[in-house]
Amino acid sequence: MKRRLEPELMDDAAQALAYAEADFSESNTLFMRLLAELNPGDLAGAAALDLGCGPADISIRFLKTHPQARCDALDGAPAMLDLAQTALARLPGVATRCRLQCERLPSAQLPSNHYDVILSNSLLHHLPDPQVLWQTIQQVAKPGALVVVMDLLRPASAGWAEALVATYADGMPEVLRSDFRNSLFAAFEPLEIVAQLTAAGLTTLEVGVVSDRHVAVTGRLPK
Repeated sequence: MKRRLEPELMDDAAQALAYAEADFSESNTLFMRLLAELNPGDLAGAAALDLGCGPADISIRFLKTHPQARCDALDGAPAMLDLAQTALARLPGVATRCRLQCERLPSAQLPSNHYDVILSNSLLHHLPDPQVLWQTIQQVAKPGALVVVMDLLRPASAGWAEALVATYADGMPEVLRSDFRNSLFAAFEPLEIVAQLTAAGLTTLEVGVVSDRHVAVTGRLPK
């Protein structure tokens, strides 16, 4: 099935709120398990970057798991960062270690060779040019940095996409059903991601299908 682009940002306030209120605990738990499988240790003093952080659930989960780490959480949608700020305000012990940044990629504001951990959940399919993400990782990560990028997997057919919407978005508001459908059409196939990584020189990272609708890129950069 051919890729079909969707809007890069979820910047409508109602859309962002519906997304933040939805239950993504299963996929977010999977994301954190992928990080744990890399044996990161306690990450004391580590600097992490969450690209496309949305309402910051992954950033918050990361900082709760690694209480001596810090995280810069970046998103291009102010509506999403407003929700992230609200979530962080309820967690003062976490909020002091999380810095929200309203930026789109590529961003000149990100420091080079700075981050020990790169996280990104459900950003890749929003990007018209996927190399923007991979080149950003090349620029901002330290040698040996941990990388976990998870995203949706493009189904082989429109019928498969509709089956996934019926299975995982049943009962959700129509805006989320539509977003999920559009995101599936905009997502990449594993071999496409392998080619992206090869072009970016990120050949130490591995690509794997991690659920019936998710693909992940995980590993460490060369030291």
